[in-house]
Amino acid sequence: MLTIYRRHRKQCPHRAEGRAYRRCRCPIWVDGVIGNEEIRQSLRTRDWQRAQQIVRDWEAEGRRPGRGEEESEPVSIAAACEAFMSDAEARGLRPATLKKYRVLFDQLRDFARQGGYRYLYELDLPALRRFRQTWRDRSVSAAKKLERLRAFFRFAFESRWIAENPALLLRNPKVSQRPTEPFSEEEMVRILAACEQYSDEHARRGLPNSKRVRALILLLRYSGLRIGDAAACERKRLNGDRLFLYTHKTGVPVYCKLPRFVVEALEEMPRCSERYFFWSGAGSRDNNTETWRRRIKRVFELAGIEGGHPHRFRDTFAVELLLAGVPMERVSVLLGHSSIRVTERHYAPWVRSRQEQLEADLERAWARDPVAVLFTKGTREVHGREERQN
Repeated sequence: MLTIYRRHRKQCPHRAEGRAYRRCRCPIWVDGVIGNEEIRQSLRTRDWQRAQQIVRDWEAEGRRPGRGEEESEPVSIAAACEAFMSDAEARGLRPATLKKYRVLFDQLRDFARQGGYRYLYELDLPALRRFRQTWRDRSVSAAKKLERLRAFFRFAFESRWIAENPALLLRNPKVSQRPTEPFSEEEMVRILAACEQYSDEHARRGLPNSKRVRALILLLRYSGLRIGDAAACERKRLNGDRLFLYTHKTGVPVYCKLPRFVVEALEEMPRCSERYFFWSGAGSRDNNTETWRRRIKRVFELAGIEGGHPHRFRDTFAVELLLAGVPMERVSVLLGHSSIRVTERHYAPWVRSRQEQLEADLERAWARDPVAVLFTKGTREVHGREERQN
């Protein structure tokens, strides 16, 4: 006969209750004899119902699974994180993505150390819910972090380190999508004027950096690049007035044609290096991006722009194209979105053709409405009499 019980951790406040206490989340063990074999081992779960099901299956078969049927040694949380990172690097994920996974795993290891979790199977659904409560991320950031957590546990499940993926049962956070806020023409004029006033704490670098930050802002506005890609843009990507953006998944290169004054601003500004427009090549790409982000923030302060951030230049680039009648499919290609659905989610309200179609639909609907026809006819008769009297 087999008996399951809680094996309380040292920090468990219910240790004095004995192993019969079931309401904590300590690991569940089994003790007893089955098939003339005495066993005492962990069931690798904290769920009482799951533990009961495992024991019932063992008793029905009259034996416990052998070493060939189950993992002889459970995988630790630290080992699972290292294995995932090695696989992610082998898949060629971008450095920015790898950095986000490292931040997540650092938080996960800290949580596990404080909670007394050592093995991966111990992180069940209640534990993951408590882990999410420690996050400071909200809205979109929390949703993205949850996607990374699910990817990690999917990797562990496919590796047969855990019997189920508890991260799938975590409900998505409420996401408040920030509305697209392109810069107006008047705001762009103020921003470019503020570039002339820009200076940093080093007076001798004030004028060169003023020209550089102006060129960077023009590049962001007329190429749609993200701040990280623009700040690390290589000179060889610019051929005349054509800027290489990326290689499409079909293998075709995608270029963006820049206005002549943007090209001149890039050519006339003081060089940071022979290879890059805005980076010396020393240090990390992230540090360089943050440096330019701070400089652009200073320009926003000088221009009196509230809520300004570099991504709004990308929004301005996309919105102006859509208002000019450029099809959304082409705008999506220029922005480098993985799917047109991403573009629609952010920029659908700015498509001029859709607004014109909505207005045409309303006019057709009014033409069939008897009340609208009656009022329209009456208005025309009144205007006709007034014109004849005049």
